[in-house]
Amino acid sequence: MHQMSNSSSITKFLLLPFADTRELQLLHFALFLGIYLAALLGNGLILTAVACDHHLHTPMYFFLLNLALLDLGCISTTVPKAMANSLWDTRAISYLACVSQVFLFSFLISAEYFILTIMAYDRYIAICKPLHYGTLLSSRACAQMAAAAWGSGALYALLHTANSFSLPLCRGNTLDQFFCEIPQILKISCSHSYLRSFWVLVVGVWLAFGCFVFILFSYVQIFRVVLRMPSEQGQHKAFSTCLPHLFVVSLFISTCFFAYLKPPSISSPFLNLVMAVLYSVMPPTLNPLIYSMRNKELKWAIRKVTSWMFLNSDKFPLFFQN
Repeated sequence: MHQMSNSSSITKFLLLPFADTRELQLLHFALFLGIYLAALLGNGLILTAVACDHHLHTPMYFFLLNLALLDLGCISTTVPKAMANSLWDTRAISYLACVSQVFLFSFLISAEYFILTIMAYDRYIAICKPLHYGTLLSSRACAQMAAAAWGSGALYALLHTANSFSLPLCRGNTLDQFFCEIPQILKISCSHSYLRSFWVLVVGVWLAFGCFVFILFSYVQIFRVVLRMPSEQGQHKAFSTCLPHLFVVSLFISTCFFAYLKPPSISSPFLNLVMAVLYSVMPPTLNPLIYSMRNKELKWAIRKVTSWMFLNSDKFPLFFQN
């Protein structure tokens, strides 16, 4: 690894390999292929079910559709390149591909966090202020909130990416991660340049903290109302829509926060790799499963979609009678 005075002389970066031996590389390829196909299938089924079933044309499922789209984008940004590198026994990623990966991953992960925050608001209004639900979460309001989440994610990612790649890189071109991400780019930049990226990081931390406090406040209010409900059936219905979202949010926040805010003393290439897989690869694969596990409406819609895919139209009514 040779020293580089600035980023203009870098044409490619070297990513962290998953394995050194050919057998383990092929095993990693097969494992990631299985995970990627599972994520494509799960999120694809949710997208199709929500789009095709008019019973699911509600704010909650509209935001779930957005989440599924973001999950598909997120896993497609990192996993295919890692699979290709394992298959072809290489570590290289071009400079332009690295910039694109940093921008897309930052954009999708930020937008996903904003969508998860909006989903907490949706559950809060549905349970704590049901009489105002139709007004506060009209079709127009939902579209505007989703557009704001996607737009804010894109803007923040653009600022972060432009800022990170404008720093002079003088510590080589080797990244301690299986995909290009901002902390790894900052690690190879000249130490005196860190202050230039500080303000973007501060904005990011405040945004993340603000969303976290909002989600926390929403769920404190939700649980206060749910636990006061007289009927057990009402409690069960409320928990069946809230708990999957709460679980997804907890998984997302805990893995992201630990990956980015863990102390340097416990940092190691292996731990960085494990954490990156946990927050970039596992959520898009697990989210469809978590959301459909306790949701009867969604399960029914997915079953209809799969039946339509695998059964002939003349057998379709017979299947539902059975």
